Amino acid sequence: MKVEQIYTGCLAEAAYYIESDGEAAIIDPLREVQPYMDRAARNGARIKYILETHFHADFVSGHQELAAKTGAQIVFGPTASPGYAAHVAQDGEVLQLGRVTIKVLHTPGHTLESATYLLRDESGKNYAIFTGDTLFIGDVGRPDLVQKVKPDITPDYLAGLLYDSLRNKILPLADDVIVYPGHGAGSACGKNMSKETTDTLGHQKRVNYALQRGTPREEFIKAVLDGLVAPPQYFPYNVLMNVQGGIPAVEEVIKKGTRALTPEAFQWAWEQEAALVIDTRSKEAFAECFIPGSIFIGLDDNFAPWVGTLVANLEQPILLVADEDRVEEAVVRLSRVGYDHAIGYLKGGIAAWKEDGYSTDSIDELSADVFASLHNINKNIHVLDVRRASEYRTQHLEGAMNFPLDFINAHMDELDKDEAYYLHCAGGYRSLITASILKARGFRYIVNIKGGFKTLSGTGLPLTTYEVQASML
Repeated sequence: MKVEQIYTGCLAEAAYYIESDGEAAIIDPLREVQPYMDRAARNGARIKYILETHFHADFVSGHQELAAKTGAQIVFGPTASPGYAAHVAQDGEVLQLGRVTIKVLHTPGHTLESATYLLRDESGKNYAIFTGDTLFIGDVGRPDLVQKVKPDITPDYLAGLLYDSLRNKILPLADDVIVYPGHGAGSACGKNMSKETTDTLGHQKRVNYALQRGTPREEFIKAVLDGLVAPPQYFPYNVLMNVQGGIPAVEEVIKKGTRALTPEAFQWAWEQEAALVIDTRSKEAFAECFIPGSIFIGLDDNFAPWVGTLVANLEQPILLVADEDRVEEAVVRLSRVGYDHAIGYLKGGIAAWKEDGYSTDSIDELSADVFASLHNINKNIHVLDVRRASEYRTQHLEGAMNFPLDFINAHMDELDKDEAYYLHCAGGYRSLITASILKARGFRYIVNIKGGFKTLSGTGLPLTTYEVQASML
C-alpha cells in the first residue's frame, strides 16, 4: 500500500494518491490532471477511483477530466447530485482497491454531501481517514458556505450536523488512525488550521477544540461559527462549476492564455476586450516599473486566491505581465480557481513595452525606519493597515486605519483621492496589491512601506492591541 499527500501551497490544498496492487485512487484532484496520471504510470498502476470529499468551493476539481482520460469512476458521498456521471456512494459502502479497502463515511457539516474516506490496510486494520473539509489539523470546516448557494441551509443547521458527524463517525476511531485533511493553514475553508498537514487522530482528540467529548452541542455550534468572516466571492461560482460540470480541459485554457502579444497587440486587446491586466512579477520589479492601470498580484504568494477574492467576474478577460518562463504557471493557477479567460501575455515584458514608447509608472516606497522618522515628525499622516481585521486586533500601529484588502472593492469610497496614504500589511505583498488597485482607481499619493508590520514593529513606533477603531469590519 502506498499513500502520498500532494500538497499545493498556493491554495493550501491537499490531494492524495493511494495505490495497492496495481490500482490507484486519487482524492480531490486539482484541475491539471497530468501529474496524477504520470504518477500512476511510473508505478505501473491503473487509476480506478476519483474520490471527491465534497463539492469544493475554493478550487475547480479535475475529477471530470481525469475520469475522461483514465476511465476511472468518480465517487461522491451520500446526497450528492452531480450534473454528470458519477457514483453516489451509500454511507458505509466499501470500495475495493487492490488489496486494501476504502469505507465511505457520510460526514455532513461543511456541506451536506461531505464524505470522509476510511482507508483500511491489507489486514483490514483502520489506517487513515481522508477528511476533506470535515476535519482539519486543529480545526474543522466552516459550515457557512452552502448558504451562499442554497440560502435555506443555515450555518447553524450545518454546524449541528458537523457536531454529529464528528462524534458519531470520527471520534469512535482509534487514536493511531492518521488524519489526512483537505487543507492546511492559509485556506479560507477554515479559520484556525495548523501549519501541519497531517496528524494522528489521538493527538487531535487532545488538542482540537472541535473534538472535545464534553462540549455541549450549543457550545460547539457557537465556537464553530464564531469569528467567521465573509468567504472569498468566487467560492459559490467554483461550487457551481464542480456541481454542474462541463468544465473545459485545462489544455484549452493554457493554449489561449499563453499567446504571446506584442506591445501593440497587447494594448489593442486591452482596449477591445475590456481586459484586466494582472502583473504577476516580483514585488520589487512591479514597484520599480509597471504599466499604468495594471494590478499587481504576484505569483510568489497566494496568487490564485487573491485573484478570486478581488476579481468579481470569472469570465473577465485577463492579460498577463509575467516572466516568460512563468506564463503557463500563471494561466494554470488562474484556471484552478475558475478564471479561464486569460487571453495572452506581454511578449518581451516591460522592457518591450518601454522600447515601443508606451508609458510606465512606479510605486513610491519607504523603509520602515524612514517611515518611522516621518511619523515621529507628523503623527497625523494617514496610515492604512490592509491586513485582516483579526491581524489588526492582535497588534497594530497606533492611529492606523484598518482597511483590509479582502474587502477593498466594497469600501473604496471611504478614501479620499486627494489625500496621501501610507500602506502596509504583514510583509509587503498585500499592501503592494492595494497600492496598485488604488493607483489604477486614480489615487495619486500612495506610498508603500517595505517589509510591512514585521519591520514596523521593530522601529519603536507606538503599538496598540485595542479593538478595531476605524474599520468597517
